[in-house]
Amino acid sequence: MPYKIKDPALAERGRSQIEWAERNMPVLMRIREEFKESKPFEGIRIGAVLHVTKETAALVRTLAAGGAEVWLAGSNPLSTQDDVAAALAEDGINVFAWRGQTPEEYEWCIAQVANARPNIVIDDGADLHAYLHSKAVEAGKEVWGGTEETTTGVIRLRALEREGRLLYPVIAVNDSLTKFMFDNRYGTGQSTIDGILRATNTLIAGKVFVVAGYGWVGRGIAMRARGMGARVIVTEVDPIRALEAVMDGFDVMPMREAAKVGDIFVTATGNTDVITKEHMMLMKDGAILANAGHFNVEVSVKDLEEIAVAKRKVRENLEEYTLPNGKRLYLIGEGRLVNLVAAEGHPSEVMDMSFANQAYAARYIAQNRDALEARVYRLPQEIDASIARLKLESMGIRIDELTEKQRKYLSSWELGTTESQ
Repeated sequence: MPYKIKDPALAERGRSQIEWAERNMPVLMRIREEFKESKPFEGIRIGAVLHVTKETAALVRTLAAGGAEVWLAGSNPLSTQDDVAAALAEDGINVFAWRGQTPEEYEWCIAQVANARPNIVIDDGADLHAYLHSKAVEAGKEVWGGTEETTTGVIRLRALEREGRLLYPVIAVNDSLTKFMFDNRYGTGQSTIDGILRATNTLIAGKVFVVAGYGWVGRGIAMRARGMGARVIVTEVDPIRALEAVMDGFDVMPMREAAKVGDIFVTATGNTDVITKEHMMLMKDGAILANAGHFNVEVSVKDLEEIAVAKRKVRENLEEYTLPNGKRLYLIGEGRLVNLVAAEGHPSEVMDMSFANQAYAARYIAQNRDALEARVYRLPQEIDASIARLKLESMGIRIDELTEKQRKYLSSWELGTTESQ
């Protein structure tokens, strides 16, 4: 099998990591047993561009158990866990990923997946989707359908749909309730704090912690930072989300004002130039900058490089920039995804649901490809609910069920106040 990784000798350590993840992913393991029996991907080639972590390996092994031939590349130059990649290569997965890729190497790896002519594509950030719509269009025309893991990727795909350029149907896995309500909030909330602590070992209690963006990711980060004792400020452009942040007990202000008082800044908007040199020049000496959005464009690294008079690496994944005014700013992980660059990404327990969504979405495409149009879909609600039920079962939690009378009441217009008895 073709592959390109950093070091095949890391496979044994990677296998231990994968086994640990799978132990904490009971829903995906149930799906794997189901797929072993039904073989929904027999004769099907799946191309995936995902963060190559131990949790991703659990998904890839589940797809392979269902009969798929899997081609995998990393979705970030710094997020690959090299031992996991080695274990996957040893398992016969066509994997092209290693930590510390150049931009050219990163694109080369995506090209290997696209040029394999996959029937189904699974993406995180939409770089594979974009490649299939720009540099490998003929291969893109052969794709049955795809999925997308993250908010940033869904934004890009909806732009393709609006322009009438989307070549195949895509299921926005990110929009599934069992994904964004848990992965984005609890997964990113915890793992972002984990990444900041590993990179800096700073005390969060008592610090002014600025969260840019109050979507599900921003909510999770703000909640966890407050839980660590920080005084949290939220910046927003959406008045409804800003109002929600106020009602949740956070201070809300423009970034220009927050820049003057913040100790730690985390961007979580999915947009570009959220923190620029205008803000950087206002910051305190020692301010820490991190990004939790998919691409390294939210904190303008270009601006930081331009205005700095000196730069040095002070810790693993932490660089110090000295500004003309003598103040020093500290950037984590080159402005890339802090939870994957400086930590291990989301906990396995929450990725259990996210990758259960991916597995079922891929099967849904395989089973319904002739009925799907070239547009962005949500995963059917009944599949979303089934994943939640499986997760509850794995946790030993039971819930009530509607009685026949209750079902009738919820589906009728006739039963009102006067006929409630």
